[in-house]
Amino acid sequence: MAPFRGLRYDPERISSLAAVTSPPYDVVAPDDQLRLEDADPHNIVRLILPRPEPTAEDGYRHAARLLQQWQQQGVLRPDPRPALYVYEQSQDGVVQRGLIAALAVSDPGAGIVLPHEDVMPRPVADRVGLMRTTKANLEPLLLTYRGDGRAAAVVEAAAATEPLLTTTTSDGTRHRLWAVTNPAQLAAVSGDLATCRALIADGHHRWAMYRRLQREHRYLAQSPWDWGMVLLVDTARYPLQVRAIHRVLRQLPLDQALGRLGPEWTTTALADSLPEALKALASAKAEGLNAFLLADHDRRLLLTTHQAHLRLSAELPAELPEDYLRLDATVLHSLLLDRIWNVPDDPEHIGYLHDADAAVREAGRDGGTAVLLHPVEEGVVRRLAERGITMPRKSTSFGPKPASGLVLRSLLLD
Repeated sequence: MAPFRGLRYDPERISSLAAVTSPPYDVVAPDDQLRLEDADPHNIVRLILPRPEPTAEDGYRHAARLLQQWQQQGVLRPDPRPALYVYEQSQDGVVQRGLIAALAVSDPGAGIVLPHEDVMPRPVADRVGLMRTTKANLEPLLLTYRGDGRAAAVVEAAAATEPLLTTTTSDGTRHRLWAVTNPAQLAAVSGDLATCRALIADGHHRWAMYRRLQREHRYLAQSPWDWGMVLLVDTARYPLQVRAIHRVLRQLPLDQALGRLGPEWTTTALADSLPEALKALASAKAEGLNAFLLADHDRRLLLTTHQAHLRLSAELPAELPEDYLRLDATVLHSLLLDRIWNVPDDPEHIGYLHDADAAVREAGRDGGTAVLLHPVEEGVVRRLAERGITMPRKSTSFGPKPASGLVLRSLLLD
């Protein structure tokens, strides 16, 4: 973990700080992207989701040119000296604070940074192309750790002082940022975090990007590619929320999905609204069942089973623990999608959405099936990660996620 010279917006050169921020790239819906682009010509979304769409390198080169132009114009300015950045998000009385830093990119075998989900090759390649071309970390990954209190003390001390910036985004979240440059405080943070293992809460594809680009530049000594920008949150003090990520089976109508199920599955038609149907899903999970909410444009069905883990234990490697076999995401991908519904895991067939309403709308529009999941407990996620077991891709959504655009890391400044 190391301080770095942050690259930040000059408030005098933009309409407002709120107008240049964005959610992380992978949760920006197309309509939201247009809204963010219209909010300010320098919104960070123009860098993290550049146009033209990066199906070739044109989008990446466009982002690199914009990044260079904004620096030449003084829209983005480097801080005078390296710092760790204390970052606070607050909404409705809930506060989360953490440290934005440059973290050493480590080999998985070191067990320092713990991924908990598989990744998809295409998003990794997309992020690799963008970072390789811009030579910048445009948004921080979200990692969690459990410290001994020294780093937390530095975070709280900084939060009692005047911040570098304060802004409130359109969702009502207030964001504040402080720079920590005091050598004693930096040493205290480093000493605390040196003994910790960090769980990747959000950003598995970007961590894979860091690792690939580090390998590409392994011929360089003391390379800036050996580090990546992250937000570290001590969950002993600030527990994160865990939400589910839902699936849309774009080419599988609901009737076909139901027709392929065997007798070990139970379906219950629900006439309630979507919020009430999600409560029924939560109740089924509380009973220890594997449960999913299936939906299309006008139907809601609760799908449950209590036998899936027994079948999977006979079909999957014997060393996988029961925690893994009982995961809804494991049952969904290894059993329903792979063996029963025969749905390929590619963007043409499966969409991944964080919002349940959006998933149902998309399924209704495409004539497909929305599969809504219940969140996994954080303790299960960490137990599996500490054993080196990764969950199926897009199994969790930790939050609140950091806003993109408050601080960037340019590798050319290191």
